[in-house]
Amino acid sequence: MARIVVVSPPFQSHARPLSVLAGALRRAGDEVHFACAPAFEELAREADIGFVPLTVTRNANTGIAETTEQDTAEAARLTEFLDATRAGAVPALLAQARHRGADMLADPERILADLRILHDRLRPDWYLVDQLNYPVTLALHCLGLSYASYCPGHPGYLPAGPDAFFGEPCAWPAGIRPRLAERAALRTAVRANDAAFTSLFADFAALHAPHRPPPGRAFALTSPHAVVYCYPPLPGLPVPPEGREALYAGHCTAQDAPVLDPYWRGAADRLRAAAGKVVLVAFGTFLSARDDVLRTVARGVLERCPDAAVVLAAGDRTAALADLAGPRVCVAASVPQRALLAEVDAMVHHGGNNSFTECVAAGVPALVLPFSSDQFAVAHDAERAGAAVVLDPAAATGRDIGDAVASLLTAPPPGLGRLSARVRERGPDWAAVRLRAVMAARQERPVAP
Repeated sequence: MARIVVVSPPFQSHARPLSVLAGALRRAGDEVHFACAPAFEELAREADIGFVPLTVTRNANTGIAETTEQDTAEAARLTEFLDATRAGAVPALLAQARHRGADMLADPERILADLRILHDRLRPDWYLVDQLNYPVTLALHCLGLSYASYCPGHPGYLPAGPDAFFGEPCAWPAGIRPRLAERAALRTAVRANDAAFTSLFADFAALHAPHRPPPGRAFALTSPHAVVYCYPPLPGLPVPPEGREALYAGHCTAQDAPVLDPYWRGAADRLRAAAGKVVLVAFGTFLSARDDVLRTVARGVLERCPDAAVVLAAGDRTAALADLAGPRVCVAASVPQRALLAEVDAMVHHGGNNSFTECVAAGVPALVLPFSSDQFAVAHDAERAGAAVVLDPAAATGRDIGDAVASLLTAPPPGLGRLSARVRERGPDWAAVRLRAVMAARQERPVAP
């Protein structure tokens, strides 16, 4: 039995799947502790594992980004990002590139000190850390501690070649192709971030761990042992880094089928009675703030799909969208997405990795409207695999969206069934068994970073 500490950033979309994987490691026989901000202790209880309070970034998202308590600067960055998504794909990615330092490399000295204290107290055999937890990965590298990495999104989050850069999609869906000038501006921004972060990492390591090997390219710094990808093993994915075991988990959702509570059971039954089919619309914890697109989607489905009802996850914009509520529309701040996927006939989502993999695992056809981050690459893969259709949220009309959903309700995408079966064969328990074996072997035969 190994003792493992799983370190997560304080974002619901990262912490929940990581806690599920942590629970799978416990079921496989290990002692597991979940290290995250105090607001996420409930996830550790659900997974029946230990909890260690550890805050690794200044911003956070406990479920709805706009209503999560943030300091003034973090709230301003969120507003700037949301405004940029209205201008299109590249403006959104450029805004994220501008914010990268504050978002992803806050307080590295404090995190190094906190991890040293945590390690002295718990003495874990190894750690599992989110790939986007850059200050934690840097601290583990400096301390010379053994760890595995967890990639929470598209595998392109881990650049493995000299022409791959974090923050630049490795692929674009057919209907979203930025102009060459826009792509050149984005390439300039991500290259500058790559150089700046790499320099910061090198300086930090030279100061705090001069005896350790240099960390190399910052965004490519990852476990020398294993990387768990919360993603299906699709053809054409970026080549993983050499020398590491690449484990494509397919999805990281809990093995127990969730059950709707009485309120949602009643809502689902009411909508099904009002219309023959039900469509779930959810843009994740940040992009639910795009109530203009949510409204366009809901109206498009209602007008072009007369036999369909809509569940709308509206986040902090519930009041702004309350006028849509009616016999065929349920508007809520948040929804039990996994449980509802067993009840709906299609979903409209933003291309977030959790939504993509959960839809595939549930066999639910999807319309993907990508806004930012890795969502364009996820949308490309979903489209290429024949598991979803994709539209540009900056250009699609309600008619476009309604017609796309109508086509999904009439005939699911041709590749969905095959991909769904492959994804269901894997999951967190599959990943836990293989990760434990890799780390046990590497502990006996250490691999130089």
